[in-house]
Formats: sequence, C-alpha cells, structure tokens
Amino acid sequence: MDKGWSGRTRAVHAGIRRSQYGEMSEALFLTQGFAYASAEQAEARFLKAEADEFIYARYGNPTVAMFEDRIAALEGAEDAFATASGMAAVNGALMAMLSAGDRVVAARALFGSCLYILEEILPRFGVEVVFVDGADLSQWQAAVTPGTRAVFFESMSNPTLELVDIAAVARLASAVGAQVVVDNVFTTPVFSRALAQGADVVIYSATKHIDGQGRCLGGVVLGRREYIRKTVEPYMKHTGGALSPFNAWVMLKGLETLDLRVRAQADTALAVARALEGDPGLDRVIYPGLPSHPQHGLAMAQMGSGGTLLAVDVAGRQAGAFRFLNALRLFQITNNLGDAKSLATHPATTTHQRLPEAQKAHLGITPGLVRLSIGLEDPDDLIADLQGALRLL
Repeated sequence: MDKGWSGRTRAVHAGIRRSQYGEMSEALFLTQGFAYASAEQAEARFLKAEADEFIYARYGNPTVAMFEDRIAALEGAEDAFATASGMAAVNGALMAMLSAGDRVVAARALFGSCLYILEEILPRFGVEVVFVDGADLSQWQAAVTPGTRAVFFESMSNPTLELVDIAAVARLASAVGAQVVVDNVFTTPVFSRALAQGADVVIYSATKHIDGQGRCLGGVVLGRREYIRKTVEPYMKHTGGALSPFNAWVMLKGLETLDLRVRAQADTALAVARALEGDPGLDRVIYPGLPSHPQHGLAMAQMGSGGTLLAVDVAGRQAGAFRFLNALRLFQITNNLGDAKSLATHPATTTHQRLPEAQKAHLGITPGLVRLSIGLEDPDDLIADLQGALRLL
C-alpha cells in the first residue's frame, strides 16, 4: 500500500488479497475451516500461523483479514480485530485487558449497552469503575489517579452529542500509565483523529456507518499490533466474538463508499440543524456543527465536522415527541443509526429506557429528546418532512 494515499483511496484499495483468479471484487471465503497439505503442515500452523495462514474462521479468515487491514489503514492503526458486533468489540477490548483489582474511569454519557458492561459486568469480576462527566476535564483529572488501568468514553456521546476532549484526557491517562479506549462510532473513520490525538484503542460498531445500508452486524477493535494480536485476539477467538466472513465482505464493500456517504450525510445534517434551530416546536436543537453547541470549537478542532447525527428536544415532553415521530414520513422510527435512510429514535423509551429517571435527567435524556440519524436523501425533502411534523404538534 502506498503510504501517501489519502483516506478515500485507502478505503478502496487497502488490504486486498487476490486469489489466483485475479478477481476485481474482493473474494468471499465463506468457509469454516481450512485444509492442510499434510499432518506436518497442520502441526506447524497450530504452533505458529504465519501471515495469510488460516486455521479456523473463529481465529481468522482471508475476507475478514482484508477488512481488518483496510480499516486499520484508514484509521492509521497498526492492526485491527474484527468482531461479531459493535458491543462484542466494546466487551472484548475491555475484558481482554482488565483483571480483578483494576480501575477504569469512564464517561457517564454512554450507550445503554456500554453502561451495562461497565455498571454490571466488569464489577462482577472485581474491576472498579468510576464515572465522570465526560465534558468536565476537572472530573477526569480528579478521577484518573495512579493505578488507573484504562479510561473509556464515546468521542461523541449517544444520544446527547456531548464531546470528550480526547487529547486532554489522553494526557491525563498517559501520565499514570492508563490505556485510552475510545468508542468512535458517532465520529466515524472519516472524521476520526483519535489515535493521533492520543487514544490507544479505537472501537467501531461497523453495523452503523461502515455498512451504511442496514444490512449486517459487525464491529472492530483497532490499536497497536501487540495489543491486538496478544491481548484481544486470544480473548476473542476463544470466546467466539469473531466477525463472519460474509459480514466482513459486506463491510469491505461499505468502506469503498464510506467517505462519500458520510461527508454527504454530515453536510445534510448541518443543513437540517440550521433549518430547525429556532423552530417554535422545539425546545432545543443539539448539533456540534452549530455555533450554538457548547462544544462547537472542540468539534471543529477534533473532527472538522459536526457529524451525521443531531438531536432535538420536542416541546410537549414524551407526548409531543411521539406525535412528532408518528407524523414523520421519510424518517423511519428505529434504534439504528448511520444508515443511508434517515432514522429517528426516542432514547428515553428505547436505547436508554433501563436508566433511572434521575440518571436520564442528569445526562440530558429528556422525555422530549429525539435522535435523528441523517441519511442520503435530498436535504430539502428531509427538512420538509421534519418541519411538516412539527407543524402538527
């Protein structure tokens, strides 16, 4: 791979492994296992598999390896391990590195399943988890003490679009020898600069923008080669969280158009946010690309964009939010995001419904909050759909 290639070019050409047939589209190796020429070759491969030597699909597969190499090249990581879902990536990245007695400091504003791992699963195994308000650097400074093993946060939180200053938190973590683990799904590989800003580990739910068309589950953990191959890989291959070859092939094809799709979606998200800001049917519009967002400057410095999602707080609390959602025609009500189709979610009753009301209030997940994932439709059509629904409140 030419190191001078841009991200868009790497997303098309990096990691290609062609068979003897010289196929143009990446080959789908839909196989569970691999045959050996001799018993001696099987023995040697189990002792130490070399590059492009495979044993079992749970351990590795040529199609999966192409996806891992390509996303690593795009992210600027040494290596990657592809997983069955985004949550398999979160669980694997943390569980593989942590032991009883370790301390983790995490941002409080997280996706519901991430909170479950940190609040419920890790403490069962003797891991101490301390939560802070991610946007408050003083809280990170107080909590990231010597002995902290890792810090974990979403670079842009779900669903309130709160940013964490990656470089500042990374400096605090580095000072005490802690690993910086960043869930980067809202930022996308297109706008991500997390590794350059000090992250040690980056996680994606490939289910979202990388697939981009609502077809398959997948995830990926990226970082230094030693961590990926000596820490993550043994844990994942023995616990069964590897990505299927078919889903890896879908993700590979998704990467080819990722840059074009995400930039178009972000441009539309900004247009939608501008059109909705000040609408009397909304108590607030939350979008990091708007100057009104309290972390607009950080978003521009860290991402160079406001991203593909926005949130609106509909007047009339839950009843108003439900009337708004039910009046939408183009936006589909679902809990996914990053799709070519525009999607709408009511976090308080779906993705974050298990949280106590006081915690929802603290995180800003109000009864009227609606998360909007912007797709590839015409911006004017989306704006008309949203404004038409708001007029019916």
